[in-house]
Formats: sequence, C-alpha cells, structure tokens
Amino acid sequence: CIGRKLGVTLGVVDIIVTGAGGKLGRLLRAAWLENPPSGLRPIWSGRSEEFDLAWDILADPTPDLPKGAVVLHLAGLVRGPGTVLQRNAAMVPPLLRTCRKAAVRRLFLASTASVYAPDPNGAREEDAPAPPGAYGAAKLAAEAMLDAGDMAATILRFGNIAGADALLGPRPPGEEIVLDPVPGHSGGPLRSWIGGRTLAGLLPALVRADLPRILNVACDPPLAMGDLLAASGLRWRYGPPNPDVVPAAVLSTRRLAALVDLPKASPESIAAEAAWARGVLQ
Repeated sequence: CIGRKLGVTLGVVDIIVTGAGGKLGRLLRAAWLENPPSGLRPIWSGRSEEFDLAWDILADPTPDLPKGAVVLHLAGLVRGPGTVLQRNAAMVPPLLRTCRKAAVRRLFLASTASVYAPDPNGAREEDAPAPPGAYGAAKLAAEAMLDAGDMAATILRFGNIAGADALLGPRPPGEEIVLDPVPGHSGGPLRSWIGGRTLAGLLPALVRADLPRILNVACDPPLAMGDLLAASGLRWRYGPPNPDVVPAAVLSTRRLAALVDLPKASPESIAAEAAWARGVLQ
C-alpha cells in the first residue's frame, strides 16, 4: 500500500517500535527488511537484549531515546485475566514520560477495533466506544491514559491483522478450522482486514501526515471469513449454529483513505498477506 507524498520531504526519522517481539512487531520487522521504509530508521524495542533497545516499560528506568523520534507503541497483552490485561493501561504513563523526555515528534498508540460495539455499517472514529470483551476494554483503558498534552499523539485502531489473527494465523499442519455460520450470509462472519506488509507501506506516509487523534486502520471492503479461508486453501467447515456469533464487526476507513492510497482488499490479496505472515511467525 503506497502512501501519497504528503507535505515537504523530511530527513530520515528514527521510529522506535515497542513490542518488537510480538506478532505485529515481527511482521513489520520482516516487511521492512524486505523493503526498507523510505525516510524512516527503525529502532526495535523489546524486553530482551536481542533488540536495539532492551526496555521493559513497566520495570526499567526511563531510557534515552533519540531526540525528535517517532514512537510506535505496539507492546501490550492480548490474552489473560483482567489483572493481566490492565498492564496495557499501566504502560502508558511511563511511555509518555519517556516520550516527553526525548521530545518525540509523534506517538502512535496501537489499539484495536475491539473497542467498538460490532457495527455492520462500519464503526467510525467519532462513534462512542462500547467494547464487548475484556481485551477491547483493556485497550480502551489504555487509550484513556493517553494525556499527551502538547505532544502529537494518534491512536491507531487496527482491524484484523492477516496471519497474526486467530483465523488465518499459524496452526498445526492439516488442522481443520471450524467456522461459525451466519444465517443468510454464505461467507460467514464479516470483518475488516489489513496485512503486515500493507501496514508497513502505510506507516512512512502516516508519520508525515497531519493526523487526527484517532484513526481506524484497515483496508476496504470488509471480507467474509469463509471467503478468506477458501482463498487460503485451508481446511475448514461450518460448525453448528452459534447464537453468540457476531455477523459483522467492521471499520469505516474514510479518514484513512483521505490520507493515503488504500488498496482494495480481496480474498486473494489478504490470503497472500496471511500466508506470508504465517511464514514469518511460525
């Protein structure tokens, strides 16, 4: 996904990526090794010495970041009891202290479409959040901690990351996937998707854009899970009716499409992104 040229050309910008050992961090790292990001110098941060910056945000002293850098905060927890998920919010104050000390030019805080109530018409950034689950509630609590003051900060609410998600991610060879049927919809549940390589191509443009405080990040149109499984060549079948199935939970990408040239999503393109991601993550 190639962003438009936005504003004047800037020099090389350091971008510190926290959570570099997580799924999305690993995908961005692999994508930028294949195609280095124009005008960005990635600095990978995680809790071990294997990364450029070894930093446990909840335990370590405030590190010295390069002055005027951009920070992409991916570190966080996806699963666990509420007391564990609360760490997502607990990371934000020490993160802000570090960013202010380094006069960071912009902080990107990774969040999720799960902060919205399921919306078949496309949840918009201005819609009131209503997370249906614990993970969305934890991410919304982290968003609420983002009192950035004069520092530029943008919350990125991601759709499903192809190949890093529960549907298309790594699984044992030959495992059959059981999909909840949706009455009246042949393809099953509908969701918004984006691939790791597509996201990696977007970020250089977003670093230079005049951004709102909240930005949904996904490609359009939303795609049905069954169509993606079929395009991926994975073994799957429909399970029995599930009264708790969410037929559609999709994002409006109007704001994002006004900033960058978004490619159209198709079952084939997202399946290809997912296959690449599984190769990186396995």
